[in-house]
Amino acid sequence: MEDIFRAIEEIAIKIDNAIKTADLGYNDSENSSGESQLKLDVQSDIIIQEALSKISSVKSIVSEEKEDILTLNDGGEYIVCYDPLDGSSLVDVNLSVGSIFGIYKDTLDGNGLVASSYVVYGPRIELVVCKKGEKPLLYRYKANRFEKIGEITLKNRGKLNAPGGTQQNWSPIHKGFIDTLFQEGYRLRYSGGMVPDLHQILLKGGGLFSYPATSDKPNGKLRQLFEVLPFSLIYEMANGAAINDKGMRLLELSPTFIHDTSPCFFGSNDEIKSLKKAYGAR
Repeated sequence: MEDIFRAIEEIAIKIDNAIKTADLGYNDSENSSGESQLKLDVQSDIIIQEALSKISSVKSIVSEEKEDILTLNDGGEYIVCYDPLDGSSLVDVNLSVGSIFGIYKDTLDGNGLVASSYVVYGPRIELVVCKKGEKPLLYRYKANRFEKIGEITLKNRGKLNAPGGTQQNWSPIHKGFIDTLFQEGYRLRYSGGMVPDLHQILLKGGGLFSYPATSDKPNGKLRQLFEVLPFSLIYEMANGAAINDKGMRLLELSPTFIHDTSPCFFGSNDEIKSLKKAYGAR
């Protein structure tokens, strides 16, 4: 698995360079979810595919930008699911974006997820790596290499609130809960990019990121294999929690389709407990 992590480091440097130099226009195509593809999305996808195809332990890949699973090496043991450039629509206004990776073995579900990683492309390149059963590790790109900064651990309670989705499409329960958080003094921190918002909560010690079921997307917007499950592992290993709107651990999800989505909530333990209470979940 270490060879996959080394490849992600190389991928991060190449995508960061593409962000700084590539065409930000749209392709005449759509991704698997029917969304218009930025040229930068496609370029990032190609960078990742080329890097992972050279690793014998990678059996196949699943990308947000591809309709189906792509087999790379029949003798490999890992399936890597990834979002090549989460939040790519923010690049043209120079906000931070990221890449997300879930490394699976045997099954494409929470049980099969053995490691996660993500990269933040901002003023600095930062990389988080997490193996099942171990604390997430933060790395920062300095002097042409990734330097280990340390472990990430969430406090039991935080101060940040990152609520996703269009408010007019929220349920009354969700709106009431978010209003309560603000009344309790939580600070709004929402960029529209999943990676930088979840990264901020992790590094600032805690809070809540929410992307609920909405009237226009009753099954949620964020994709289980590429986004939801990888971050669920990281939050649980960092002493936090990740659940859906029924109070179920997101790591218990078993997608039936590679592009399945789910409502999702990531945060410190106290915020997740408050959310369960508001939603009437166990």
